[in-house]
This record gives sequence, C-alpha cells and structure tokens, in this order.
Amino acid sequence: MKLEVLYADNHLLAVEKLAGEPVVPDETGDRSLLERAKEWVARERAKPGAVFLGVVHRLDRPVSGVVLFACTSKAAARLSEQFRGRSARKLYFGVSERAPRDAQGELEQWLVKDERSNTVQVVAAGASGALRALTRWRVVGRAEHGYQLDLEPLTGRPHQLRVACAALGAPLLGDVKYGDRTGLADRSLALHAAQLEIEHPTLREPRLLRCLPPAAPWWNWRRERGWT
Repeated sequence: MKLEVLYADNHLLAVEKLAGEPVVPDETGDRSLLERAKEWVARERAKPGAVFLGVVHRLDRPVSGVVLFACTSKAAARLSEQFRGRSARKLYFGVSERAPRDAQGELEQWLVKDERSNTVQVVAAGASGALRALTRWRVVGRAEHGYQLDLEPLTGRPHQLRVACAALGAPLLGDVKYGDRTGLADRSLALHAAQLEIEHPTLREPRLLRCLPPAAPWWNWRRERGWT
C-alpha cells in the first residue's frame, strides 16, 4: 500500500491516513499508519536501525485525512505543545443526510467518555469528569449524498465532532454509534481531516497541510471542488 506523503522535511512528516486504518498499532494487530510511515522514512532516507517518529495527534480509526508525525524529539515536544495549547488549527469535512438545526454556529458541550463502550456522553456542566468541548460548524453545500459540513474543533475531545453533529440533529453518515440509521459499505465515517495548520517547530513559520477526501461517492462534491 503506497503511502501518500503530503509534506516532508527533516522535522515533519505529514501523510494521508486511510479510513479504517489505526494511527498506531492496536489490539487488532492490523498494520498501522505509524508502521507504514516508519517504513517510508527508512526507505526514502536510507536510515538504518530503528526510525523515530513522534505521534503528536491521532484520528479515530474510521476517519480519514491528514496526520502529522514529528521526525525529531525537539519537533515532537514543540508540536505536542501546539496541540495541547490549541494553537494548531484543524478543519474537518463532514457529510450528513440531515441538515443541522442552524446553517452555522458554535456549540458548547460537556463530555464524559465511557471507556468500556468507547462512546462519549453529553452531560451537564460541572458533572464529575466532564470536559468542555467547543465546536464550530458551517453548512457549505448540499449534494446527492447529503449536507456538506465544515467542522472546526476549538477543543480536542474524544469523538467531539461526532457528538456535536448528533446533537445538532445531523449525525454523520456511517456513524451508527451516534445516530446514523445505516452504516457505510466500507465501515468508514463521512468525516475527513482536511486541513491542519501549525507553526513549523524550528523555522517558526506557518505550515498549512491539506488532504483531499478519498474517492468515495459521498465525497464527490468535495473532490470536484478541490480547495475552491
């Protein structure tokens, strides 16, 4: 399986994650994106022995899109701080067969994750263990397979965008955990990490990393328009 490299230098490696692929090795034993990326570095940069790649953020397994790895420990530390401090900006594309309750807005929620069921519940503010989640959304079009959404997580909570869409009355296609009526044939979600904006960890310059959605019918509208 060919690794799609979106950006690479001595400190950064941005690649495309496939829907259904784990970012890091898990209990399934399936080949991970991290393993494929390390193989690419070893081959393309002729690195003998163990390859270092720092994992600074992740995507849910059914989600596709841009994933950034750090190639040095210095880059890993500085990028991790950007993700913790929310200076790294993310844009996701989503598709729902139902329209959100409003065409655009910001949604504040308080979320608690149930590790046993791997689901997230919306609870009252101040509830034990609850974390604040803030999501910005916008309807950008309507196509054959549903409403096309821009989704921006202003915080970074587990399943944040999935739960937000469900709360807006617009569960994502394929997301049977959070209200979609039927799954997608490839068991993915119609959620794609389209854009990641960070500050380069050594050059201190902005880097905009982009990844078009995969070739699936529900993404045709986005793929036809590119970044216009």
